[in-house]
Amino acid sequence: MGQTTVFVVCPFPKVWQTTENDGLPHVPLLTWRSRWASLPSSSNPASASLWRPLRSPTFRNLLTANVVSDVGTFMQSVGAAWLMVSLNGGPLYVALIQTASALPFFVLALPAGAIGDIADRRRIILSTEIWMTVVAMAIAAITIGRVMSPVLLLILTFALSAGDAFESPSWRAVLPELVEKEDLPAASALNGIEFNFARAVGPALAGAVVAFAGVGTAFLINAVSFLGVILVVARWRRPVMKRATPPETVAGATRAAIRYVRYSPGVLKVMVRAGTAMFFASGLLALLPSIAHRVNGSPVAYGVLLGGFGCGGVLGALAMQRARARWSADVVVAAGIAIFGLAAIAAGALRAVTPLGAVMVVAGAAWISFISLFNVQVLNQAPEWVRARVLAVSLLVFQGAVAAGSATWGAVAAHVGVSRALLWAGVGAILSIALGLFLRLSDAGVDLTPWNHWRAPVVAADLDSDGPILVTVEYDVASERVPEFIEAMREYGRIRRRDGASRWGICRDLEIPNRYVETFIVSSWAEHLRQHDRITRADSQIEERLRGCIRNRPTVRHLVYL
Repeated sequence: MGQTTVFVVCPFPKVWQTTENDGLPHVPLLTWRSRWASLPSSSNPASASLWRPLRSPTFRNLLTANVVSDVGTFMQSVGAAWLMVSLNGGPLYVALIQTASALPFFVLALPAGAIGDIADRRRIILSTEIWMTVVAMAIAAITIGRVMSPVLLLILTFALSAGDAFESPSWRAVLPELVEKEDLPAASALNGIEFNFARAVGPALAGAVVAFAGVGTAFLINAVSFLGVILVVARWRRPVMKRATPPETVAGATRAAIRYVRYSPGVLKVMVRAGTAMFFASGLLALLPSIAHRVNGSPVAYGVLLGGFGCGGVLGALAMQRARARWSADVVVAAGIAIFGLAAIAAGALRAVTPLGAVMVVAGAAWISFISLFNVQVLNQAPEWVRARVLAVSLLVFQGAVAAGSATWGAVAAHVGVSRALLWAGVGAILSIALGLFLRLSDAGVDLTPWNHWRAPVVAADLDSDGPILVTVEYDVASERVPEFIEAMREYGRIRRRDGASRWGICRDLEIPNRYVETFIVSSWAEHLRQHDRITRADSQIEERLRGCIRNRPTVRHLVYL
């Protein structure tokens, strides 16, 4: 290309030093789709046996240890809620137990997800398990010593949940490392069955232990239950993960997570739908201790009701495969939320344990039907490089909604009564289904296979500045394809921002017809190199549209701020 004067409208009034003046080579677009691009959605029946992931010793041992640990966790939850009732805390303090359990996820999830993507996930899991063991022992000792108070119980519950919140993004992101890719759907299903089995057994066991041995004994069992997981994780020899790009900082990784979610419409839809549903659905679980205390003064009743909820979750998880084979994700989610809302209304009106137990079984099955699909939707749109962080943001939204909902419905119950609070929460859950008219969930999978087809930039000058990088891309667009080009560039700009660009723009040359210049800023050269690795095969469709609109290969320049 000959030298020419270029007039473009550029929103970056800084001094830049160019490091390269080469164009991207034309790489033929690959049309095949990787079968392992993303975690399969539950709409496609898994070809692998449900039990095949158990061939992995580490997964099998962790699953077994998790059963014991989760049973202890549910015993802790039942004991804490019943102890708060026994301390005459009132409906608000009882509901705040769930808030204290959920709030750490809202506070810590984002930095925990960032650390989970840039640090050794095994060490994170091991450290947090030890922390939770220590806190659980402290709760047991203080309770047995009869010096527990409502405020102290809330503080220690927050501290215990903080360990879980810091661990959860790494724990959820590590699953693909434990089993073969074709076994991921079955492994996820086994995790769901294990958790709901613990939800069914733990509360019932807790009710019996609290009734006959005291709350302190239930807390002590929970402390011991962590030891199995600690032993398995300590013996796990996790392979060292090698990175082709410079490591990220915690602050940079956190910003990348927020940026990715912000510019991923599919993820945003799921989080808005899930957050709204869980805000209203949290009312039933938050007020369940008060319901149990109203109909029966024994902690056994509370354990039975929670056990019924867990049994419903197991049944719902087993039925999910068949339901998703017949109906879309939107239909299953809407039906689950509506049934849960009706169950909440019924729970507020009933006064006997037996019908309440039946209602809780239905509520548990409905709960797992929409919660599991929300989780699958998030996983299907989170590539490996940002998986723990996206899961952390989803935890932040989910648990933040639970924390806010629990406090809200607890306060409402304190003023107007438990029955009326559950009525309003149930109606709100049912009305939230209307969001599906505007924010539809996708049944199609997204190909998240990394697709770094760009040639690595060759830096012609020494980078003596850590300043931001300005990237310009010049396009020679066919006249008849300009409207299509502009539309595709708007979508491509979202991808640029999602993968690392802080500012983006498209400019038209005022002197040379049909020349358009794309400009975007990346915070550093290292971040730009990471940006190359973040593009996926799903993005190739946009690039294909752009290639169909231009007459020559684009010219790319990288400039560094001085």
